[in-house]
Amino acid sequence: MAWEDELFAYLDDLEQQAAALYDAERAPDLADRGRAEYQQVTLASRLMASVDRDVTLDVAGVGTVAGRLDRVSDGWVVLGGHGQDWVVRTAAIAVAHGLSERSVPEVAWSVVARLGLGSALRRLSDGGVACSLHLLDGRRHDGVVRRVGADFCEVLTGEPGRLVLVAFEQLAAIQSRR
Repeated sequence: MAWEDELFAYLDDLEQQAAALYDAERAPDLADRGRAEYQQVTLASRLMASVDRDVTLDVAGVGTVAGRLDRVSDGWVVLGGHGQDWVVRTAAIAVAHGLSERSVPEVAWSVVARLGLGSALRRLSDGGVACSLHLLDGRRHDGVVRRVGADFCEVLTGEPGRLVLVAFEQLAAIQSRR
């Protein structure tokens, strides 16, 4: 039976060599497939996987904003900490630091996470919270959000009776103090 053992050992060796060749041929294909799949990952999905982490965001028109990532929704995030909250439009984020290596695809988000920027502004409006609306070009409007339209909000500024309309597309971030 020694010849049978030698034969099986030889066949096992051939099988291992074939598996190694197959793996070597397949490795570049797997790498290409991985790169192709990664192009489906969005910044929002990486942000969603980073909820409850301390992150730093470089925001257009504002600069660096740091805090705990409390919430991610459709087109905006909430950073808390340091006695203030920031609502930041995702489109205004230039650079993000401290995010998770993982991502959560948008199809797995809760219904609440699909709410738009208008819902965050309505909440500020309902609470009568004093806030600063930072625009993409660096300008800022301080006041209280009065009403929220489909693509803009009304801000009552500190000047008596001065009402300013701010387009969502021009907003970079909203800073509110607790």
